[in-house]
Amino acid sequence: MPRLSLYRPNRTRDYQYLDRAISEMYTVGGIDIFVHKYLGPKTYGDLSTDSSTLSPNNDATLPIYNESNPLFIEDLLLLENRDRAYDPDVYVMRGVYKHQDIDFDLTQFGLFLNNDTLFITFHYNDMIDTLGRKLMVGDVIEVPNLRDYHPLNSAIPESLPRYYVIQDGSYASEGFSQTWYPHLWRVKATPMVNAQEYQQILNKPFVKHTDWDPGNFYPTGSIVNQEGSYYIAAKNVPAGIDYTNTEYWRPYTPLTAADLTTTRPKDLEINDAILVQAEAEVPKSGYDTVKFYILPTNPDGSPADPAQYTADYTASQASVTLSVGEDNLTPRADGYTDGYLTGDGIAPNGLPVTPGVSFPPNAVLGQYCLRLDYYPHRLFRFDGRRWNKIEEVVRTNLTPGPENETLRSSFVNNTAEVNTNDRGAIPSRQSLSQALKPRADNGG
Repeated sequence: MPRLSLYRPNRTRDYQYLDRAISEMYTVGGIDIFVHKYLGPKTYGDLSTDSSTLSPNNDATLPIYNESNPLFIEDLLLLENRDRAYDPDVYVMRGVYKHQDIDFDLTQFGLFLNNDTLFITFHYNDMIDTLGRKLMVGDVIEVPNLRDYHPLNSAIPESLPRYYVIQDGSYASEGFSQTWYPHLWRVKATPMVNAQEYQQILNKPFVKHTDWDPGNFYPTGSIVNQEGSYYIAAKNVPAGIDYTNTEYWRPYTPLTAADLTTTRPKDLEINDAILVQAEAEVPKSGYDTVKFYILPTNPDGSPADPAQYTADYTASQASVTLSVGEDNLTPRADGYTDGYLTGDGIAPNGLPVTPGVSFPPNAVLGQYCLRLDYYPHRLFRFDGRRWNKIEEVVRTNLTPGPENETLRSSFVNNTAEVNTNDRGAIPSRQSLSQALKPRADNGG
């Protein structure tokens, strides 16, 4: 008599019976889970370049693939798949997960909330039949029963979906039957964030629309899609009116899922407000020394009479020829305000300055000149024999942009190109990975 054993080296009828029963339980008691299938890194057309050789950008760590495969890696150096491709079709599978209340996890140091992670189980064979493979890291799922039907923003036209990204997948411990074969697949999913990897999903228009049909009647406010461009009806559109007719149709830019389901728009708004307030409180780098009074000094360093030359010194008085003995009328330097990033091109005590690309003729003793052809601009003072440098304009806006024109920023953000005979135009601004990359030199 053979010995009794529920385990068999192959999947017998006992396994098939139990598998059908478990599948029926998930069909009856589970919920629909919408799956956005991860296809792999984005492809760039039918390229003849072998993925194992240098890619067209001369970087072996960034191969170019001509087919989709979830096993491919986009960046072999950082081991990242930043530009991901997802199947445009959405798959529906039945899954089961346990609801969790907001609770603190006290098993670790500190306080951790564990209510944002879902552990969902799927029937294994149904998953293979529907998806064609196992759920894996990178797949995005949408849980319809967690949709937000009452968002705080009443202007949102539809309920907000809840997206999760699968972080791990394995056989569920509770899915092993008496035959020792697994029947369930368990995944760990966390909320999806507005990252580069999921732009194909997040950039979908989040608005009710229909495909353009010239034979249809469209009431006011209708939104149509014509080859990726959207138009909204300005008034009732009779049949036969083309979407290019500006009397009836207006171009329309719909909101996307990223605009409504993520915090990125609000984060950008907060960041912009912080920048505006920062520029108001600290408009420029360095220190503001304009409010400090600089005492003029005599040639021997003793204090001079400040009443002889003030900020009220008029242009008519500036034409008066001064003698060397009156050299003490204007400050010779910034005095005690001279320090790190204090040069602003403003003369001490707000005295008048003559800007230009050359020194003014017939200069008078103590006159200031701001040379605009120097980079950075430079402030000089005439002592009767020569123009002495006072300071350079080094205070600029702290926010990066066209107004932040320091010598350092112009060097770092140099967008010019150097034309060469053998290598063409070489950009002046390059990353170190490009500047230090060895290139083949086969002698022409």
